[in-house]
Amino acid sequence: MQKTYIVRLTDNERQTCLDVIKKLKGTSQKVRRADILLKADADGPHWKDTDIAEAFLCSRQCVENVRKRLVTEGFDIALGGKKREVPTSLKLLDGKQEAELIALRLSEPPEGRNGWTLRLLAERIVELEIAPKCSRMTVQRTLKKTASGVVGICWTENGVQS
Repeated sequence: MQKTYIVRLTDNERQTCLDVIKKLKGTSQKVRRADILLKADADGPHWKDTDIAEAFLCSRQCVENVRKRLVTEGFDIALGGKKREVPTSLKLLDGKQEAELIALRLSEPPEGRNGWTLRLLAERIVELEIAPKCSRMTVQRTLKKTASGVVGICWTENGVQS
């Protein structure tokens, strides 16, 4: 089968790939892509895709994707990968809502309770219409991020906890 995307590296690109491999600069994916590009180079070893995939423990499709990305999007993207355009998950609470959650967490717990649970906080946020929906995991991430979920310990002069 004739290859659609032919890899032809310049001397500078070839040297960059060699530097990445020798110094292990970057992620393991970046090192693997550098290896793939060097072995697929038409002016170099010019290995078959299946041989490259076997040598670097990846799929043939992975090798083809690296070749295609080099030809269509350029060397930097082929080597370093693309940044996500949209984050994996959008934030559910904005800064004001996070502040209200923290204030709620620091307030007195409901009657009959010793403290706030994540589930109680999530339900109260929806009840108070701070946010249209909220899960206990959203509460957990917010409190963990802001470190306001942890109550500090205060010691008096006697060494007694207050």
